[in-house]
Amino acid sequence: MRLLTFIPGSGAKARIGLLRPDGRVLDVASEAERRGVTLPFQVSDMVSFIASGAQGLRALQELQADGQSGPTLDSVRLLAPIHCPRKNIFCVGWNYLEHFAEGEKFRKAKQDLPEHPVFFSKATNAVNGPFDPIPFDGAVSDKIDWEVELAVVIGKKGKNIPEPSAMDHVFGYTVVNDVSARDIQRAHGGQWLKGKSLDGACPMGPFLVTADEIDPGDLRVITRVNGSVKQDSSTRHLYFKIPRLLAELSRGLTLEPGDVLSTGTPSGVGFARDPPEYLKPGDVLETEIVGLGLMRNRVEAVNTSGSPP
Repeated sequence: MRLLTFIPGSGAKARIGLLRPDGRVLDVASEAERRGVTLPFQVSDMVSFIASGAQGLRALQELQADGQSGPTLDSVRLLAPIHCPRKNIFCVGWNYLEHFAEGEKFRKAKQDLPEHPVFFSKATNAVNGPFDPIPFDGAVSDKIDWEVELAVVIGKKGKNIPEPSAMDHVFGYTVVNDVSARDIQRAHGGQWLKGKSLDGACPMGPFLVTADEIDPGDLRVITRVNGSVKQDSSTRHLYFKIPRLLAELSRGLTLEPGDVLSTGTPSGVGFARDPPEYLKPGDVLETEIVGLGLMRNRVEAVNTSGSPP
């Protein structure tokens, strides 16, 4: 299944949808109302649907089987599939060897390859839609960088998850760009939360693809800026694979349905280029994982109030 969260029109509320083979959106709320069906989840909340487990999946499959054609994809506004996450987005640093190497010259001391995944997080306010603008306030940061990443969405609650069974806890996958303010990142003592958590700094989507549809082991990941390719790699180069990441992250920490883990970015980021490159107002950032979808976000100047200058 290719799931999405969308707004069908001006003044309407967000709701869950399903992309049909004909390219139209099955409006779950409208279809359930048409049939007089009571669903075991909130139709406006993807996390609620994920948490409903097999019961929710069966209900959605029944709606899909004989559902009426809904709006076309280009006639609705897509939000991040999980547009109101319950927790910060979990992230992994230095999870592609070439990206680790390209940043070495910027580190004050020699850093060995990590023996364990390097986890950090992005605050929930960073979550942004797959086609919405990325705010740029030059008074806050003018060193805004790109990082294409495969994101894993948890489907089943777990703590101290054994690595061999870790994939049983995966609901599906989506695309994330870990947009990063490099100057803020460096200014805060090497910790990454602040520099990774500016408003709108986590475009996500366009779809949440269920795990039965995708093999995450060899997916092409691409970033383009104004049509120019900046990153082009594959998830086969992940240093720590998804089962290891989930096993380590869940040690003493309960993972819950709807939690999102962004698995790291390959080489080609802006700060490591010669000369360095950063996003600026008017740039168009495209983030793609072949088989999962493509996001397109324009960088838009705002002032410190969050409004256009």
